[in-house]
Amino acid sequence: MKTALKLLAALLAVALLAVIALGVHVWFFKPWSIDIFFEKVFLRAVVDDPETLSQLRILEPLGIDFHDDELTDASPSRQMQLSAQTREALETLHRYDRERLEPQQQLSYDILDWFLADAVAGEPWQFHDYPLNQMFGVQSDLPDFMVNTHQINDAETARDYVARLDRFRWKFGQVMEGLRLREARGIVPPRFTVEKVMAEMKAFVAPKPEEQLLYTHLRDALQQLKDVPQAERDAILADGGRAVAESVIPAYRQLISYYETLLPKATANHGVWALPQGDAFYAWCVRHHTTTDFTPEQVHQIGLAEVARIEAQVETILRGQGLTRGSVGVRMAELTRDARFLYPDSDDGRKQVLADFQHIIDEVNAGLDPYFNLRPASSVKVERIPQFKEKTAPGAYYQPPPLDRSRPGVFYTNLRDPRETYKWGMRTLAYHEAIPGHHFQIAIAQELQHVPTFRKLGLFTAYAEGWALYAERLASEAGFEKDPMDDLGRLQSEMFRAVRLVVDTGMHYRKWTREQAIEYMRDKVGQPEADVVAEIERYLVMPGQALAYKAGMMKILQLREKAQQALGERFQLKDFHDVVLRGGAMPLAVLEAQVDRYIAAQRAR
Repeated sequence: MKTALKLLAALLAVALLAVIALGVHVWFFKPWSIDIFFEKVFLRAVVDDPETLSQLRILEPLGIDFHDDELTDASPSRQMQLSAQTREALETLHRYDRERLEPQQQLSYDILDWFLADAVAGEPWQFHDYPLNQMFGVQSDLPDFMVNTHQINDAETARDYVARLDRFRWKFGQVMEGLRLREARGIVPPRFTVEKVMAEMKAFVAPKPEEQLLYTHLRDALQQLKDVPQAERDAILADGGRAVAESVIPAYRQLISYYETLLPKATANHGVWALPQGDAFYAWCVRHHTTTDFTPEQVHQIGLAEVARIEAQVETILRGQGLTRGSVGVRMAELTRDARFLYPDSDDGRKQVLADFQHIIDEVNAGLDPYFNLRPASSVKVERIPQFKEKTAPGAYYQPPPLDRSRPGVFYTNLRDPRETYKWGMRTLAYHEAIPGHHFQIAIAQELQHVPTFRKLGLFTAYAEGWALYAERLASEAGFEKDPMDDLGRLQSEMFRAVRLVVDTGMHYRKWTREQAIEYMRDKVGQPEADVVAEIERYLVMPGQALAYKAGMMKILQLREKAQQALGERFQLKDFHDVVLRGGAMPLAVLEAQVDRYIAAQRAR
């Protein structure tokens, strides 16, 4: 008996060592299977990124939550480690023989190859950004993560929340290190950015600790945990109050102090041409965000042509409404102030905005069967942008569901002033952010089967935003914008994206001033002055990102037309949408190759 037990123990030990050896080989060397390699690349990217793991929720359903009391390392050293990891992954990928792979593997290869190669090409400018700005940054993103991503479901997750509060000083210190490194390299944000971020941080820490958002959120969440004894809830809340007072607020005050010293050094509001190697950096930004080979000059000229084309269509609708005097921007601005199309600035007005958006989404969702074979299982709801960030937040944005579908996708709308939400623009906005736009595309990608995990993530802005802008037009073509005013909303949205091609390249490539760009956009788009200023300032801190929308939409429309011309009566819009959506996000050149294969397969039938 003892001999048999010893033999069994020996065999188990050998098996364990074999598993360990196998794991070590897979982790540190080239896996024998490219499918394993794909997952390895994804896992190495997220395994030490606790915040992303909490967002994705791929481990929690397995009972694994080691990461839920940690924050993600934001130090420059980690950023450089990730760059080295990317180079290594690209080299390993190229050691696989693409021609011997299955078609889906080849597609995954092409997508990952473009993504990694692009990141390696951008490595010289990995610190050419502004980690704290009026659009995003640790000062706003981390509280948002704590409130809207970290789930407090029991005593343990509440304690994890407190542990993360205790890590604020650590994380903010790493961000500070990166800010000082950038300053030493001459990467100083525009002056308006410094001013607005400083004001935002001061407002965030102004309340007493017990009135602070991160404390009140914990308090309210604990009140819902009826299964946790009151004494335990009180102890957790007291510990949370201590963490806010000793970690959160000091972390913000440290960054505020630094920004006060940075303000005199931020003397202008220039595009990135003013940074070291700024022209080369912007050329990479254009390629990175559009996933094309367009030069800044080509993008600028495309923008001018698209603005002229859309302006002619807008002119027709405006004249039909009896509006004939002034630029199209001036006349559309009149309509944004027309009381017929506005909500009251009240709690009831805000509730009605949310209800009307939800109605629009539910209506279009019920009528899309003729246009799609693929439909996401995850639902989407409309919520208000958290009030602590709405002052500098955009008008709307979408947050996808986690991979475990523990909550729906969320279309966030900014209700700082309901009068900024004019009714003739609501349908287009809902189609873009929710259905059939971002929610359709992202949720479908998340639910794909038998593809590498990285293909379920939104890695390519031109594809994702291009689809959302295309979705606006598709909903109109499907008959959901019968009122000419709703169609004006669609055209204003497309004009908005076309103008971005002009002003983004104008400021970062042609050296336009901030004021020149504001004037051009105001004249063409007709948005309120505050919105135009916010948009122009967004482009200054996110060079090239705003180009992705129109670049992606134009490519999808071009590919649709190409398929229609090639297939004639055999063309089915449902099938085309399958081709675009069923592979997940990808570079536009890879998408075109997919459509070409679809055309060839249809012709061969």
